[in-house]
Amino acid sequence: MADSNMTKRALAAALKELMGEMPFAKITVADICEKCDMNRKSFYYHFRDKYDLVNWIYDTEFIAIARKRDYPTTWAFLEDLCGYFYENRSFYRKALSVRGQDAFSDHFREMMLPAVALRMKEILPEGEGREFQISFFTDAIVDTIQRWMLEKDCMEPSEFLRLLRSCIEHVAVKVYRDMEEETTPGHAE
Repeated sequence: MADSNMTKRALAAALKELMGEMPFAKITVADICEKCDMNRKSFYYHFRDKYDLVNWIYDTEFIAIARKRDYPTTWAFLEDLCGYFYENRSFYRKALSVRGQDAFSDHFREMMLPAVALRMKEILPEGEGREFQISFFTDAIVDTIQRWMLEKDCMEPSEFLRLLRSCIEHVAVKVYRDMEEETTPGHAE
């Protein structure tokens, strides 16, 4: 097991280094193996393809650690997530810009869905439409983070989260006031 993790980490380090030198689309499994003096058989023993390796990097560097933490709020989780992406932005900018089958953005969404669902169950009513609502909020978070990461001069995570929080709070207040107004006696329909 220790050898397996060492091999995976060596392949991950090689991919990260290569992504600093060239676009992801141009990197081949042979390039990754050559960079860390391994053969293709070793690579395919551990990973289906280079996309699977990118997903493994995210899963081991962030998800595995995040699952061990007890986040008191959604914002605490988002602070960790955005901090991690920002620290590794040169890698994730390239990973998030890949489109098509097996793209990291799809894996990122897949991994965010249960986290969003867990938090939304505390907020959203049960019943028809809950899955739609969870999917809506997951897409909003994933797309917003992806757009932030892909900006040429992406802002610091603290500023990004401040703006995101401000936006959500203003919308929530407006929706609440509108709903209050609709339920006020004498309100014209």
